[in-house]
Amino acid sequence: MADQCCAGASGTTALNNPRWRRILWIALVINAAMFGVEIVAGVAADSRALQADALDFLGDAANYAISLGVAGMALTWRARAALLKAATMLAFGLWVLGSAVWGFFAGSAPHAGTMGLIGALALAANVAVALMLFRYRTGDANMRSVWICSRNDAIGNVAVMAAALGVFGTGQGWPDLAVAAIMATLAIWGSAQVFRQARGELADAGHGHAH
Repeated sequence: MADQCCAGASGTTALNNPRWRRILWIALVINAAMFGVEIVAGVAADSRALQADALDFLGDAANYAISLGVAGMALTWRARAALLKAATMLAFGLWVLGSAVWGFFAGSAPHAGTMGLIGALALAANVAVALMLFRYRTGDANMRSVWICSRNDAIGNVAVMAAALGVFGTGQGWPDLAVAAIMATLAIWGSAQVFRQARGELADAGHGHAH
C-alpha cells in the first residue's frame, strides 16, 4: 500500500495498445457482474463489508468505462479523468465510513458463511484483474488509478474473509463493521495518491503549453 509501489513515469505508451483496451473491457464486465452478485449477497447476509465491496465494484466498473473513454487522448484529459476517479474513490470511502459508524449502533450480526463464500469469489475476480493490469501499474495517473483500485480491492476481499471468520468466531457484527471502516480508509488513501499524481500531470501539461 506504499505510494512507491505504483510510482512511475508518465506517458507509458499503452494508451492506444489494443491489449490495454481489451483488459479494461474484461475488467469492466467482471466488476459489473460482481457488483450484482455482492450487493444481493450483502443485503441478504446483512453485511456492511460485502455491501461496501459491492459499491467498490460498481465504482471500478465506472472507472474502467472512463478509462476506455479517455484512452488515447492528450495527457491533460487523462489527468482530468483521473481527478474525477479520485473524487469518486473519496466519495465511496466517506459513504462506507458513515455506513460502518451507523452499523455500530443499528446493525445485527451478519451471516458469516455468505460473507466468506462471496468474499472468496470477489477475491478471485479481483486477483484476475490485478494480474492483467500489473504490467501497466507504472503508467500515467489514469493507468495508475486503475491499478490502485484493483490492488486495493484484492486487499479488501482478504479483509472481508477475515471479517467472516471474526463474525463466525464471536457471533457479533463488529468484525464486519471494522473491515468496512478499513475499506473506507483504503479508498480515501487511494484517492489521495491518484489526486496527487493527476494534479502533478496537469501542472506539467500547463508548463508545457507555457513554453
